[in-house]
Order: sequence, then structure tokens, then C-alpha cells
Amino acid sequence: MTSLRDPLTLPCGQVLPNRIMKAALSVALGTKRNAPDERLERLYTTWSQGGYGLLITGNVMVDRTQLGEPGNVVIEDERDLAALTRWAKTTHDAGVPIWVQLNHPGRQANPLALGHTPVAPSAIPVSLPGATTPRELTPGEIEEIIERFANSAAVCEAAGFDGVQVHAAHGYLVAQFLSPLSNERDDDWGGDPQRRMRFVLEVVRRIRSRVSPGFAVGIKLNSADFQRGGFTEEESRDVVAALAGEGLDLIEISGGSYEQPAMMGTAAVSTRAREAYFLEYARTVRGLAGDIPLAVTGGFRSREGMQTAVHTGECDVVGLGRPTATTPDAADVILAERADALSTRSLRFGMRGVLGRVADLKSLDGMLDLGWHADQLHRMGAGRAPDLDRGRLATVLALVRRNGRASLRPQRRGAR
Repeated sequence: MTSLRDPLTLPCGQVLPNRIMKAALSVALGTKRNAPDERLERLYTTWSQGGYGLLITGNVMVDRTQLGEPGNVVIEDERDLAALTRWAKTTHDAGVPIWVQLNHPGRQANPLALGHTPVAPSAIPVSLPGATTPRELTPGEIEEIIERFANSAAVCEAAGFDGVQVHAAHGYLVAQFLSPLSNERDDDWGGDPQRRMRFVLEVVRRIRSRVSPGFAVGIKLNSADFQRGGFTEEESRDVVAALAGEGLDLIEISGGSYEQPAMMGTAAVSTRAREAYFLEYARTVRGLAGDIPLAVTGGFRSREGMQTAVHTGECDVVGLGRPTATTPDAADVILAERADALSTRSLRFGMRGVLGRVADLKSLDGMLDLGWHADQLHRMGAGRAPDLDRGRLATVLALVRRNGRASLRPQRRGAR
């Protein structure tokens, strides 16, 4: 009977020391040149001592002209190889594997970080405050982006990282290709579910062809995007089945987008009561994934809930996201039985009656909560402890400073 403490051998041969991973969190701690520095080294050194079996970085971009937010680290070539090597070494000293999450924002690119029009499968803006209508990618540009993912993965291996994770969730470019709401193409890259999944399959294939057999390749995939007419669970299951033969080492299940941020705890009360938001979906794809281990991220808080999920085989790895921003040794807290559950805090905007008439409260609350947790990561990167008493005003000011006033501009519900 599997325990959280048990190691896990991945298809590539890599061994995870235990079943709790720090899931990807966007930290925006890159330099002005989008390189890692001592702040990321300090943060990941802290996490490496937290008892995790795997650490996954967040939102490392494959194109410096397409950023999700200011401060994203970018890996296009070997110009920052020395700094990347130091970053990877911070966890290896503690014997913890580290994977780089590779991403492209597509239409979710931040205007402040970009300075020009973002790109996407189709010219459809994201329904978020300050969104810009993207330019539709040409077939040649799509091929170039696929190659960028592969190049970045090869650099990650050269730097000493243990693997990469393709971000195919939360409304970023790969997820945009999968969703009929953001992909209205009628060529080889869209028009039906089979053609919409071609982009993610080509990205995974190209990466696997460019790295060694012992280098791990994983993916973070939405169970659904929770939008009417969007990417459904049935389509997601078809993607899992298609990925099963592509040499993956871990499929992480999440869900939602920044338009419908289910991954941030905005799911229905009945879903939150089950603790793990996407565990029910994971059960339905266990057989489809074949020998590829499954990780589930989103909602896990109690030791009992985590242990039950692994013990019953519903997932192989438990992913922790936001709890690691306030309890950097969250895995050790659970594994050493220092607490029965992890504590978290969520912020919401005030004046909800007034604000709700002119803005989508779910989106705004999601941004505020994301900003509050990002502040905690920045504190740890500076060598300070998390500040659990940090309030809304300080969070909003820091959010605007990092991402511009457009990050909180009201937008009516239903706007496209």
C-alpha cells in the first residue's frame, strides 16, 4: 500500500524521494534581462529543505518578446547558462530533483512586460481587465514556437535541471490551442478537437527528441477550463489518451484559467469540500494514462486527504502550490506529522456590492490572492519570512507596481 513517504520511479528512470511535490508557482523574480539571480537561488534553497520529493519552477518563458509578467525568467539559449546552473544546484545539494516549467503566455501576455501586441491561435482577447486583442499566429510562427520549447528544454538539461514540465493549463498558449473558445482556426492547428490537440503533441514530441532518455518530461494539463463552450473533460481525457504514447514521465492535473480560476479555490463549495479539486477527474483518466504517473494539484490541505489519494491509487503524486508560499516546509510538516493540515489564507476585495456591479469579482479576487502569495515568495527570495498579516492595500500596491494599473482595471462580466 503506497505511502506519501514512498519513492516513485518515473518512466525515464528518475526517482522522486517521496510523493509530495511543490507545484509550479509564478514568482517573477527574474532580472531585467529575464535571468535568474541570487533571489531565486535563495528561494529554492529554502524549498529544497522543505521535505519535497520534487520541485517545479513556475512560468519560465521560451520567448523574451512574449512574457506573462515582468520578472519572468526566459530560457531561449545558453546566454544565462551559468546562472541557470547555479539555480539547479540549489536543490541538488539537498538531493531534491528540480524541473523547469516551460511556458508561453499567448494572449495572456502582460502588456506592461510586452510593449506590443500578443500572439495567439486566433485573434480573440482574454476576458480579463486590460486585455489586448492578440494577433493570430501564422503556421510558420507556430512551428517556431514548437522549436523554442525544444531549445529551452535542451538548455535546461545542459544547465543540470532534472526535467521540464510543459504548461498546458490555466489559459496559457498551449491551453489556448486546446480550447474552442480561443482557437477558431480552420487549418491544421484547429477546427476540431484532433487538430486543436496537435500543438501540444508536437511540443512534447519535439522536446523528447532533443533531450536524453533519462531527462524527465512532464505536462500540466487542465481537466477543463470551466467555461461554457470551452475545453471539456471529455476533450481533456482524449488529450491524456493521445499523450500516453509520447514518452511522458508525469501528467499533472489542474483546471481553470484566469477567467475562471478554479485552480485558486473558486470552485463550488461541494468541490472544495472534497479537498482535492481535480481528484474526481483524475480517477477517470487513470486507465488512459497507462504507465505515466499522475499528479493532482489544487486543494490538498490535510495529511489524511493526501495519504488517502495516494493510498487508493487515485494519484501518484500530491502537488502543493499556495501552501508552500506561507509554509515553505509544507511537505515536511505533513510527512513528519507536525500538523494534521496545512493552513492557508485567501484575500478578497471589499465593497463587494459596489465592485460586483462593474467587475468580475472572481477574476479580481483571483488576482489579489495571486498577488498576495507572490509577495510571500518575494519576501523569501529576499531572505525574509512570509508575512501572514500582509493586507489588501499592500498587496494591491505591489501588484500594480509589478504588473501595471491594467492588472486591476474593472471589466464587465461576459466581455470578450
